[in-house]
Amino acid sequence: MPTPSLAVLPIRRLTLRDLAACADLSEDRGWPREEHKWGFLLTAGKGYGIDDPAGGLVAACAITEYGPQERPELWAVGMVLVAQRHARQGVGRRLMHHVVSLAGTTPLTLHATPNGLPLYEELGFKVTGRAEMLRGRFMPGGPQPAIATRSATAEDLTTLLRLDAEVFGADRTHIITRLPAFADQVRVAEEDGRIIGYAAVWPNMDTHVVGPLIARDTETAKALIASLAAHTDRPLRTDIDVRHEELRAWAVERGLAPVAFNAVMTYGVAELPGDWNRRFAPLTVAAG
Repeated sequence: MPTPSLAVLPIRRLTLRDLAACADLSEDRGWPREEHKWGFLLTAGKGYGIDDPAGGLVAACAITEYGPQERPELWAVGMVLVAQRHARQGVGRRLMHHVVSLAGTTPLTLHATPNGLPLYEELGFKVTGRAEMLRGRFMPGGPQPAIATRSATAEDLTTLLRLDAEVFGADRTHIITRLPAFADQVRVAEEDGRIIGYAAVWPNMDTHVVGPLIARDTETAKALIASLAAHTDRPLRTDIDVRHEELRAWAVERGLAPVAFNAVMTYGVAELPGDWNRRFAPLTVAAG
């Protein structure tokens, strides 16, 4: 039988049963399998994909909603992948058209690689910022930030949810409440008994990814990264908003080398909500 045209293969919701197929798709495109991250994205958000009649997935993507589920205020799009054998046949464009149609009047955001940028611009997404991925073994040294940090506790959750909503501009309870199970560490920064920032570090292949990283100022962000690094023997990876030049320079001095840039893009809104001054790094570029 001839292979059905890619244009007529149905797009469907993905579930945790598709976890291995999503990881296979990542691997097919030369990405890490990232099963831990895919599992988080498929439970905290929604996945959409196209089945390959020959087995596996033709394409997939993940959506994370900000705000109430019945009326989300923003969709973060990530993990947009098309199998190598089906590349450059319009599959990614079709999947993204589907996402834009599903979103309706809900604004969208995503982090675009240089390869994906032309497609998203063609669809009407606008570049509103940049994030730089840094990776390496953190080397402590120099003046230590004089800000107290500690492990987060269950009693901190209400405060973290309020702080996260202020900084990201929308309620993300369904994401943040899953963070303790997803992350290996969640730490808070305090001043006079008041939480002024928080950060998590979660496992991804051979690294620990720092994110989200929310802090009152750069010194607080430094203290949180240093405290996370002190409790892991893995290399760190993070994606820092390039407007935070001082934090980026400090991280490079501490051994984290630049790896790549991503364009932060939006659709249906001129810029992201919330307070970028306190938003230093996302949970993951796939979920914001």
